Amino acid sequence: MHEFTSDLEELADRALTYSLERLKYDPPLDGPRTSEDLFEEVGNTISAKGMGGLEALKVFTDVLAPACISTDHPRNLAYIPSAPSEHANLFDLVVGASALYGGSWQEGAGAVFAENQALRWVADLAGLPESAGGVFAQGGTVGNLSALVVARAQCRKRSPHSSQLAIICSEEAHSSIRSAAQIMDVDLVLVEPDAEGRLRGDDVAREIDAYHSSGDGRIFAVVATAGTTNLGIIDDLESVGAAARERNIWFHVDGAYGLAALCAPSVRPKFIGVEGADSLIVDPHKWLFAPFDACALIYRKPELAREVHTQSASYLDTLHEDDSWNPSDYAINLTRRTRGLPFWFSLAANGTDAYSDAVEKTLDMAQIAARKIREHPRLELFREPDLSVVAFTRPGWGKADYKNWSDTLLNNGIGFVPASSHKGMPILRFAIVNPWTKVVDIDQILATL
Repeated sequence: MHEFTSDLEELADRALTYSLERLKYDPPLDGPRTSEDLFEEVGNTISAKGMGGLEALKVFTDVLAPACISTDHPRNLAYIPSAPSEHANLFDLVVGASALYGGSWQEGAGAVFAENQALRWVADLAGLPESAGGVFAQGGTVGNLSALVVARAQCRKRSPHSSQLAIICSEEAHSSIRSAAQIMDVDLVLVEPDAEGRLRGDDVAREIDAYHSSGDGRIFAVVATAGTTNLGIIDDLESVGAAARERNIWFHVDGAYGLAALCAPSVRPKFIGVEGADSLIVDPHKWLFAPFDACALIYRKPELAREVHTQSASYLDTLHEDDSWNPSDYAINLTRRTRGLPFWFSLAANGTDAYSDAVEKTLDMAQIAARKIREHPRLELFREPDLSVVAFTRPGWGKADYKNWSDTLLNNGIGFVPASSHKGMPILRFAIVNPWTKVVDIDQILATL
């Protein structure tokens, strides 16, 4: 908005100082405050003349930032948190300062080249062919929707007269699959998983055949989950994929959380069958130590996505005069920031072995947590962890008891572990994706139960 004045230089120094301090010390857990409370302290921060950069930064650092829970705190075990590496966080500053555009090769060739190398690493881990490729989308919801739109287009080519199209998935699939079905105005066929919570190929096959025999509708996509958000369960990818291929149906793997563990040799065999996916997603901001927001969306045949997602307009014609790789052609996006670059930088700087070691460390911590819960006199392990989600209960407690405990835990600055549920039963769960989570952190939380 104006040239780099001495005031801006001072603001830059303070902003960088705050950023470096935040990176160097153990993150505070912090916690939310009410809107009324925040307004009482800072008032309306937007005015005609502005408060100046230094004062705005002070409002953020002193008031607003402490009202946000730190996702990278080692005792933030809620939902699926985030633990970006120092390299990824530092490079996020560089990306922001560089004013990069990541929608086209023409405008961001170097950045897109780097992003594609990071995507290639993920594709290789999954066993996809050299021709595979994709884009870093905003998050798993956008990634899943983008892939399913491509799947629907392929089905319409084969069955243009079908009266209704449908997605089939497990009852335990992520909520974004239901959202995608609503947005696309298609049916959603839910399959009950087996006793272990896994989607199986024979159950999928039975439900597909029943749907097809009941009318003119067609299943256009089978979605399997590689690590459910709630319990970390991996569907039987091999048999589910086989059921899809036998019926010429698109096979999509939602691995937003769990597919990160492909880089961990100890659990890689659990993902056998992912190599048969027509598309997959994994969110590096969950378990691959990247900052928000970055979903790696990869297609076996990216040209199919390009047919569907490429936007046409006279001002965009120049982007399509050659075979350049334009990220905007592979998801529901046109304008996009280079959200995959911090992930690429961290991979390039640390090496893939460091990633394997870090994921293995969190898997080991999950097993330690499970053992401590089994040994705890008042707790019961809900199920043996597949990955790094550890679910457990305190017998005799109801939903209100869990909420009161969780609120007290956060208010005391000990940890962030909100309650969840499974089939109406309240549970607690640790989602351990931070390699800095230590045994002492688990002990400190369990001691309050």
